[in-house]
Amino acid sequence: MALVKTGILMVIMTFIVTLLGSLLGGFQGMIIAVLFAGTMNIFAWYKSDSLVLRIYKAKLAPKQSELSKIVRSLSRKAKMPIPKVFIIDNSQPNAFATGRNPENSSVAATTGLLKQLSKEEISAVMAHELAHIKNRDTTIMVITATFAGAISMLANFAMFFGSRRGSGIGIIGTIALMILAPMAASLVQMAISRGREYEADRIGAEICGNPSWLASALKSIQRMANSLDNDIAEQNPSTAHMFIINPLHAHKHDRLFSTHPSTENRVAALKAMEPNYQASTSIPKVSSSLKKKRKQDPNPWSSN
Repeated sequence: MALVKTGILMVIMTFIVTLLGSLLGGFQGMIIAVLFAGTMNIFAWYKSDSLVLRIYKAKLAPKQSELSKIVRSLSRKAKMPIPKVFIIDNSQPNAFATGRNPENSSVAATTGLLKQLSKEEISAVMAHELAHIKNRDTTIMVITATFAGAISMLANFAMFFGSRRGSGIGIIGTIALMILAPMAASLVQMAISRGREYEADRIGAEICGNPSWLASALKSIQRMANSLDNDIAEQNPSTAHMFIINPLHAHKHDRLFSTHPSTENRVAALKAMEPNYQASTSIPKVSSSLKKKRKQDPNPWSSN
């Protein structure tokens, strides 16, 4: 099913890119757009995950860090390959997963998440991201982010060169193209993202063993994300749908096009799961030496 969804997504995004090329440059523009879309498909499949990590300046977490140990423990519990673990230097608490398949995947957490949330909440967030990998949502996320960025780039190109081509769409058509093409890409992102977040919440709660941890984490992240900027995300809005909570402040004013369902609804769904769960002991125990270190260092998550 994941491969079918990925194929449908590639077809839709390729169609939008091809349509843009046709309107901008006629048959010649369409051929160029098809070649461009084909290149984007190949790039999105093999390289877009590393590109996203590079955009956010993510650094590989040491294997002996507490965060890496938690991810390994949860991965074994979920019976899935252990992803690479990255840390992003950003005060806004947030996290995302990326990768074309479970065998080639990564999870990333911000320093704000590691400093501001409890150990239980961090574990629940990582379980949510592992659920995305297990469901192969990350394949769809990275492809969507890559194509949305490409479509926005072509729309900007239309502003400068659209009226010079023999497409016959004129200045009004060019303006409409600039507006509607990115909107179409956003609608595709929205349709894909909202449903997968609920499912990742559900499976993530099963992996960590306690829905209340994830519910608490979502509320904490949402509260702090509203007041703390993520400048890189603001500069790359096509990647916003990858995060557990929308990192953009602008989405508050336009819920219709939000890529994430409301946090209140997600928390309510998790609360409904709580009666079926008992206290979990799935988090690895912290050694006495690490406990001592945590008292001395408020952020030992990224250290050896």
